[in-house]
Amino acid sequence: MFKTKYAKKVFEAAEARAPWENEFLQAVKEVLLSIEPVLAANPKYEQHAILERMINPDRQIAFRVTWVDDAGKIQVNRAYRFEFNGAIGPYKGGLRFHPSVNSSVIKFLGFEQVFKNALTGLWLGGGKGGSDFDPKGKSDAEVMRFCQAFMSELYRHIGENTDVPAGDIGVGKREIGYLYGQYRKLTNEFTGVLTGKSLDFGGSLGRTEATGYGLCYYTAEVMNQLMNDGFEDKTVVISGSGNVAIFAAEKATELGGKVVAMSDSSGYIYDPDGIHLGLIKEIKLEKRGRIAEYVKLRKNAKFIADKKVWEVACDIALPCATQNEIGADDARKLIKNGVKIVAEGANMPSTPKAIDLFRESKVVFCPSKAANAGGVAVSGLEMAQNSMRVAWSVEEVDQRLQTIMKNIVNQSLSAADKYGLGNDLFNGANISGFERVADAMIEQGVI
Repeated sequence: MFKTKYAKKVFEAAEARAPWENEFLQAVKEVLLSIEPVLAANPKYEQHAILERMINPDRQIAFRVTWVDDAGKIQVNRAYRFEFNGAIGPYKGGLRFHPSVNSSVIKFLGFEQVFKNALTGLWLGGGKGGSDFDPKGKSDAEVMRFCQAFMSELYRHIGENTDVPAGDIGVGKREIGYLYGQYRKLTNEFTGVLTGKSLDFGGSLGRTEATGYGLCYYTAEVMNQLMNDGFEDKTVVISGSGNVAIFAAEKATELGGKVVAMSDSSGYIYDPDGIHLGLIKEIKLEKRGRIAEYVKLRKNAKFIADKKVWEVACDIALPCATQNEIGADDARKLIKNGVKIVAEGANMPSTPKAIDLFRESKVVFCPSKAANAGGVAVSGLEMAQNSMRVAWSVEEVDQRLQTIMKNIVNQSLSAADKYGLGNDLFNGANISGFERVADAMIEQGVI
């Protein structure tokens, strides 16, 4: 537990104030434990009350979204936007539309985003938003009406130099298009206020692939530096089958790995011949179907219902679904089956106990705020292109993404080494992100 009185005091106050915010408290505890060597060596952070200021968002917005479904029935959803910390740039972070969304989930995601964005080296603050609306099973017209109602409130709080949302779970190109259209109508402005847009109106080449590709670039760099190895001839297991998972699978395959399993909320598929990405893209991205359909067209593939993908033996595990999807039992299965590296593509997909087990077993662990930063990195590049009214080639965007992900590895290792933590990517990422934001806060005064 905590070794510094300052971190302990701040966490206990947060816990006492809102003990029901489980996800947020989990994220706060992880960061505070990681940065204790920094706090011990630098009393200035306590003198400036940095932790108290950092764990409380600059502002939090909660609102009702009222819309009409195809049957003419009025529907009501809850929605949120947490503008967490803008010390190094405009608030930046996705919008999540999923039934699991509540204030604690969005608050944890916004807090994590602060450090993730700092690691990219770009001028991006941290924020997050979303709603308990479920786009699954809704018609395009229903999704459009919800997005328009959602943006009719949110537009008051965002702007290209203020707060720039993007997509997340349940918010893809379709939803971003509807949201952007309503923002443009309400403000009479064509600006880079949302990222993840279509290429037809200001989107960036490479943005759709960025989180999955960036995850693999990061993992490959870690394997090269710490293991003198790479993806070549490695068995890869990936949870999820959305954009992050699919493009992680695509890049892992390009780098020489063999992806044998992917999943969705109904279960997972195992294909000993290697996942056929064209088929997965057709089922999940084009038809918005269920992953079980895959086995109808692949004779050697199996679908295992209501089970987690982590029981499949692999060298590389890439969790790309949702928070806390790898528990202690899942970690033990992966370790027993010989996993060498776990790199998080989703936000906080491993529980604290699972992380402890990986690290105790000498499995190389790559935390989400570093490993999945590719998405927000290319969102930042999209913002730059919008500001300049230019469009970079996919090759230029991809090269910049590779450079950013390699820099994140180097920054994390450098921060860990600075405090005598060896090659600790987990603590190094938290320390590197924290120092950049905290120092900016001090320099800007008490605000």
